[in-house]
Amino acid sequence: MATLTISSKNYSSWSMRGWLLCKMAGLSFDEERVPTDDPDAKAELLLLSPSFLVPRLVHEDVTVWDTLAIAAFLNEVFPEAGLLPADRAVRAHCLSISGEMHSGFANMRSALPMNIKAHYPGFKVWAGAQADIERIAAIWRGCLTAHGGPFLMGATPTLADAMYAPVCSRFTTYDVKLDPECEAYRARIMALPLVQEWIDGALSEPEELEELDAEF
Repeated sequence: MATLTISSKNYSSWSMRGWLLCKMAGLSFDEERVPTDDPDAKAELLLLSPSFLVPRLVHEDVTVWDTLAIAAFLNEVFPEAGLLPADRAVRAHCLSISGEMHSGFANMRSALPMNIKAHYPGFKVWAGAQADIERIAAIWRGCLTAHGGPFLMGATPTLADAMYAPVCSRFTTYDVKLDPECEAYRARIMALPLVQEWIDGALSEPEELEELDAEF
């Protein structure tokens, strides 16, 4: 049996990514939640640490953290799940845009923090974050054109869709305006049963982090 350690479903974009990857791989696992007052969890949620230990997957005798490392591990154990595309060129594209999400878009992350329960119609996005949003939209359009959709790498969800799923949630929360193609992709991801399952979990969480709102 495997165990996935996560933090808040409402606030933690990295936990969402790790959880989606495990579900997409078909892994049977227990969820273990780090208390929100845990220093590591708080560092993650406040964007104060470039390296943190959630999500963390324990599978048999292996412990792996960092979302991209979890994806690589799951792809080795469950290659049939297709977390990474079989085609070398498509796989390289998938890894490139996933890596860009993993290490970039700091302005968007800080200006539009993950908060599934919230909704801010007409939210004004500052210029630095808008540049990140435009780059993300360009990535989405490029992928959908290159690989035919309906997902970023083609017919089925992959690592890339798991990496950008929390962005879709952020765009929903903050009422981000997108072109029709990107809006359709955002809606498609938000409607996925696994994403809806995560959202249901977020909505049922107690309001433990109200004091963090001003710090994001």
